[in-house]
Amino acid sequence: MKDIYAISNTELIRMLGRRFKVYRIQCRLTQREVAGQTGVSIPTIRGFENGRSSNVSLQVLLALMRSVGQLEQIESVLPELPQNPKDVFFKKSTPKRIRHGK
Repeated sequence: MKDIYAISNTELIRMLGRRFKVYRIQCRLTQREVAGQTGVSIPTIRGFENGRSSNVSLQVLLALMRSVGQLEQIESVLPELPQNPKDVFFKKSTPKRIRHGK
């Protein structure tokens, strides 16, 4: 795979759409069945799968992932960070936000 950071967001979404189509077919689901399960319109599903719709919302993506049994993969998108052992030892708390001086 090429450098993921060199790929545009639009191309990444197209890639996900093509992959989703493979998963949908592997699950033996039609676009109509996925639409019925998720509430996502058939034209939206078709556009996502064919790379014409590059503005799919996170809500739609999660619904589509759920329909093909891949929702647990969302855990790998932003996994929880392990606690720093030094912070535990020195009883430091994780900052809630970061402010930079003016």
